[in-house]
Order: sequence, then C-alpha cells, then structure tokens
Amino acid sequence: MTRMIVPPSQLDLESPGRRDYWVSLEHDSIWGEHLIPLTVLVGPQAKPGQGLVAFGSNHGNEYEGPVVVKKLLREMKAEEVLGRIILVPVLNVAAFRAGTRESTADDRVNLNRAFVDQAGKVPSLAGITHRIAAFVRDHIWPQVHVVIDLHSGGEVARFAPCVNFHPVDNPARGRQIEEAARWFGAPLVMVYQNRTPGLLPSEAENLGKITLGTELGWGSAVNAEGVRYGRQGVLAAAIHHGQLRGQLQPIGHHAAGTQRKVEIVDRECFVPAPFPGLYEPLLECGATVKRGQVVGLLHDFCRIDEEPHPVRAGVDGIALAQAWRARVEQGQHILVVGQERAWLTP
Repeated sequence: MTRMIVPPSQLDLESPGRRDYWVSLEHDSIWGEHLIPLTVLVGPQAKPGQGLVAFGSNHGNEYEGPVVVKKLLREMKAEEVLGRIILVPVLNVAAFRAGTRESTADDRVNLNRAFVDQAGKVPSLAGITHRIAAFVRDHIWPQVHVVIDLHSGGEVARFAPCVNFHPVDNPARGRQIEEAARWFGAPLVMVYQNRTPGLLPSEAENLGKITLGTELGWGSAVNAEGVRYGRQGVLAAAIHHGQLRGQLQPIGHHAAGTQRKVEIVDRECFVPAPFPGLYEPLLECGATVKRGQVVGLLHDFCRIDEEPHPVRAGVDGIALAQAWRARVEQGQHILVVGQERAWLTP
C-alpha cells in the first residue's frame, strides 16, 4: 500500500476506486507538515453528498477509535463498497503525536472545541487544530451524510461503554440515529446536552447528518470490548445506509436485548468535585443508582483526619461515568449519572 502525500485541494474523494492518502497541513513551528492518514473507497452507486466518514483520535490519547479505523481500512475491499466510505484513523495528528487530549506541543487547542466560526480562516484561529477543523468542513462534510466520531474517556473519565448523540429536532432523523447507535452492541446509548460550543458532532448534526459519537474505553489504553463495539457500529452504519455490501448479525447487548438508553441533559446528572482530592469509587460504572446514594468518596489529604466527602448521585439512573485518575481537580465532574429513557424505536 502506497500513500500519496497531497494537500487537501488535491484529494480525490469522488472517482471510483480506492485511494490512500497522507493529507498534508503545514506545520506551525518547524519546516515540515502534519500528515493526516485518510483512505477513501468509492463504489459504483456513489451519490453526491452521500457517504460515511469514521474518525479516530479527535482527542490524541483516546485509542480505541484509531485501532478500529485502522482495522477497517485493511479489511474493507473496494469491490464491496457501493457508495463512499472515508476512513480517518487519526484526525488530530498533533494531539496524537503528543499523546494528549489537546494539541499540547503545538497550539494547545482541543479539536472537539475548535469547530467555531472562522476556524482556520483568520489569524487568531490559524493554528493546526483550527486548520484541521477547516479541512473537515471544506473537504469531508460535502461528501458524507453519516458521521461517526469514535471517542473514549482517555485519562479524564471511566465510562460504561456507550454510543452517544445529541437530541435532534427532526424525529425521523432521530430514529435513524438511535437505530444506528444500537447496532454498536454497547450496553448503553447516551443522549447528552448540546450546549458546549465547537463540537465536531454538533456541527455535523446541525448540517443534517446522521451523527454518532462513542465512549469505548478509558485510561489511555485499548479496550478490546470497545474495539469490538466500534468496528461493529461502523460496519453496520455503512451497510444499513447503502455504502457497503454485506449483512451483520447483532452483537453484545444489542443481540441480548439488554441495551438501555440514558440521558444526561439535566444539570443534576453531573456531580463536580467541591475540592481537589483523591476520588475513590464504590460502585462500577453501569451500576443502577438512586438519587442521594453514595457512589464514591472524595478524600482530602490536607485534612487527613476528616471523614471523606460522600459523592452522591444527583438523580435516579445509571452511573455512566466516574473520574478515572484518583487525583481530581476542584470542579471536575467526578460522577455522571444517566437518567433512563424510552426508545424512540421498538
């Protein structure tokens, strides 16, 4: 396999066949280039504006996504592709190289907050992270209608494995998104608040695309179960939305009928640390909890003789996420509880 090094303007995402690229964006501080790996497969039934993109490494220390997409770009055959499939195993190459959530060695920007007005177009927003956002906007969005952004908890939080999306105003598209989410096979499908500015999934949703995110692992490791769910979900979306030949059987909690849908829109779902300390979880993520139940303890080692602070669930529901590292900062969300909701589809 030979990868061509090209600037974004020389990408061919429309001609039939398979092409493997390094997409070149100028480096900010050395005489060199950032190279984004991208593979495109275009089949005989490809339509303008229709296709699927799967991104790994929106954040640089979340590794299930890159592994999933790397597996798929080796598995997928051009002759099996009907429409258009774009695979980007490492989108945020600057953060991935540093092994950090943000692009710490470059502009210190979080790519999943960089989809803001004029990103990559004006001098104040001209660093590599905002230029990656501009690349996605200018070259990927016009070619696809299905967007999968594969995340995990990195070093921030431990999650019960889940697939996630925001509430959307269009009921038909909401049902399409929910159905695609269920095919990953993860135990939980999460609907989350859409107030944070600059999110890649928010922009894709606002453009009317079928958009899914995930939380497939934690700890800057590679979770085998998360990789399995991610691979299944991307393949299922490609097949069910007309981009890939084939059939799949449900796996995991989808096959078992044990998936649950949770929502973390209400402020009470989030428990911030009232002071910096060490967090001790008492229950595993995925456990059912009641409002007021003690789920963890926050220890203050500057007041070593005091009792630990009880971390209580703010709502009835499922413990979706907890702090991964023991040491937490004041204000950090150390517990997130999802409220169980009914499915839109049977």
